[in-house]
Amino acid sequence: MTIDLLIDFQKHIESKQGFLKTGKLLIAISGGLDSVVLTHLCHQLKLDIALAHCNFNLRGKESDDDEQFVIDLADTMNLEVFVQNFDTDNYAKSNKLSTQMAARELRYDWFNELAEQLQFDYILTAHHADDNLETFLINLSRGTGLDGLIGIPERNNKVVRPLLKFSREDIENYARSNQLKWREDTSNASDKYLRNALRHHVIPKLKELNPQFLSNFQNTNAHLKDAKEIVNDRVNAIEDVIISREQDNEIYFDIPKLKKLTNAKAYLYQMLKVYGFTEWNDVTNLLDAQSGKQIISSMYRLAKDRNRLILSEIKHKPAKTFIIEDNQEKVTITNNSILFFDEVDALFGKRTEVQDAHDKFTNTIYVDKDLLKFPLSVRGWQEGDYFYPFGMKGKKKLSKYFKDEKLSLPEKENIQLLCNGSDIVWVIGKRADNRFKVTNKTKRILKIRIQE
Repeated sequence: MTIDLLIDFQKHIESKQGFLKTGKLLIAISGGLDSVVLTHLCHQLKLDIALAHCNFNLRGKESDDDEQFVIDLADTMNLEVFVQNFDTDNYAKSNKLSTQMAARELRYDWFNELAEQLQFDYILTAHHADDNLETFLINLSRGTGLDGLIGIPERNNKVVRPLLKFSREDIENYARSNQLKWREDTSNASDKYLRNALRHHVIPKLKELNPQFLSNFQNTNAHLKDAKEIVNDRVNAIEDVIISREQDNEIYFDIPKLKKLTNAKAYLYQMLKVYGFTEWNDVTNLLDAQSGKQIISSMYRLAKDRNRLILSEIKHKPAKTFIIEDNQEKVTITNNSILFFDEVDALFGKRTEVQDAHDKFTNTIYVDKDLLKFPLSVRGWQEGDYFYPFGMKGKKKLSKYFKDEKLSLPEKENIQLLCNGSDIVWVIGKRADNRFKVTNKTKRILKIRIQE
């Protein structure tokens, strides 16, 4: 069935993507059929558009000719155009990426940079229904979950795909009826890539066997999206029960409650997939593992801690020891933490109120400066470290102190110590050492505060 693409496109924008009518839009244009038609449609509707073209320098003169074509097209339509050249091969090698993944990363990084700098509201790409079908089949062939079967989203943050409901046939018919010109990418003729092989051989055969195949796929795709909404609603409800506490960039999952679910593995997948975990059997096995067992993704750690799982961002401890000289006012000990040093004349007017001060201010301590021997240092903790906890008699190993305080594994890893030689002055942000406390005999009081 043929359609009037311009009329249907206008109806689609008005009913589903009305925000594009008032937005400042950046169209990603290769010079190929799809992006040229998208540009023409948006221009016909008098949307506020500009063009962005990537020259990946992968096809020699052909890449340069594509660039010139886009520049000429923009000039014909009186549109602003941005062009960026990339050394894609070197980028792929240095980042250990395939050429396709390197090009994708380069273009979206640049599009987002343009959008931020020049205040474009949305980035439009020309993906269409056949692209979505290809993505579905690629994901299906590799093994996937519900998200992979849903395929390409119509909108992902600032990236919008207004042509996603229309077929390649609709787009080509529009281009020919309006006598539009476009560039053919010769690499699309090669079956080297799985997407091209599906496009040239598999999908035509499926359409031959069932002329309604693409339409039926789109209906199925809509049903899958509906199912995903139901799954999301259920997972959100479960999260309210399972996530027992969330603070200090850590998320806690209640293990006994997880175990009561009919399929804990499926729920863990839905709750943790955005954090880069892939070995779901290992994740599920954490539920019955010993405390301290952990699974690592590229950016996050999931650790077993008694009756809970703790999700935290991986933060690397400082690679060096920080030195503090006498009369130094401050030192930065992490990207977000600064220690401040200040001599004070008295402590709330009464030096006997030291205990109350320590109990009240976990981020501030007061010490007898004459008991310190500068320079002081800040370092991470080590096995075997011990200190004399403020307000207690005798010493305690830090490992025992951490256990008594019920610190999680990520919390322990991020602990830093303020030291006077080999002696600990302060487990920073937690507990001061009794040996350096202020007494009635103290002549000089040093106030030490951490700001995060």
